[in-house]
Amino acid sequence: MERMKAGIIGCGNISAAYLENLQNSPLIEVVAVADLLEERAKARANEFNIENAYKVDELLRKPEIELVINLTVPGSHALTDMAILEAGKHVYSEKPLAVSLEDGKRVLDLAKATNLRVGCAPDTFLGAGIQTARYAIQNGMIGQPVAATAFFMGRGPEWWHTDPEFFYAAGGGPMFDMGPYYLTSLIHVLGPIRRISSSVGIQVPDRHIHSGPKSGTPLRVQTPTHLAGTMDFHNGAIVTLITSFDIQGESDLPRIEIYGTEGTLSLPDPNFFNGDVKLRRSGEETAELVKPLFECGKNERGIGAGEMVRAIRSAKNHRANVELAYHVLEAMHAFQRSSLEGKHITLESTVEPDEDLYYGTDITIHPS
Repeated sequence: MERMKAGIIGCGNISAAYLENLQNSPLIEVVAVADLLEERAKARANEFNIENAYKVDELLRKPEIELVINLTVPGSHALTDMAILEAGKHVYSEKPLAVSLEDGKRVLDLAKATNLRVGCAPDTFLGAGIQTARYAIQNGMIGQPVAATAFFMGRGPEWWHTDPEFFYAAGGGPMFDMGPYYLTSLIHVLGPIRRISSSVGIQVPDRHIHSGPKSGTPLRVQTPTHLAGTMDFHNGAIVTLITSFDIQGESDLPRIEIYGTEGTLSLPDPNFFNGDVKLRRSGEETAELVKPLFECGKNERGIGAGEMVRAIRSAKNHRANVELAYHVLEAMHAFQRSSLEGKHITLESTVEPDEDLYYGTDITIHPS
């Protein structure tokens, strides 16, 4: 299959992982990068031996580029996606799809109007960990799923990130930062969410940067930092999810557990592509490892874009798609709305179950 020529907009920290992985992709050839800071684009181009470093508008005018990977900051995702679509190119974006639900809907509608593909991270659910868990559930290893728990618990990125301000602005916080990994994985294995109820708050309002040249600088917290809620899925499962930057002593709670009528399934960290899936059958005292469907590495960011290219070439759907990203976005907003309005929030969006299951094969970038 011919490699699709692609450009990358946004040459910040995450671009290095994408560029390193996509150099080995049999489906995508990165031929150009762009950034609002031209020197940063040139530095990335030199680092990865990419011939072209453009201004953003220059990259969008290049006819040979069919796909643009959007790695800008979250507040720019939607506007950048729409500019890419209006330029007649497919787009694959970092998460979240947008900050506001309205902007997410605009991207969704424009993708349909232009008949172009939109993909969106996270693509970690395409890795061996979550795919193996989905296979186990589909094949009845725990019977009918009835409930699940999921926890992202920590003390906040100001302890390690040198510029953590955006984590505490609108569109940030633990839900918009890490929620997409958990929600995408849960939706992939259990199906769409029907309604959400929650409580949210800023439990630790006084924060300072602890790393880098800004160490000691106060942080202005403008978004909830602890969100706890319950999701009712269309399949009947009741799922508890907590995302928090307010857990100062860390936590030993499991990342994701799914409880069925015949057993419990323990899933690995959804921020990574691999990891053990453990099955504890009803009446058993110990858990057993579920054999992974395929082998993959810990960080294979970009395989979602690769799968999208293959789907374009074969006229099939791709799994890290705009409908899924929008459903996740609506769910994240529902957590805040439910707490603010004091009621269940019924989601308007949904997702269709996947028909085609790709287990590794040629989308895998760094097999272990």
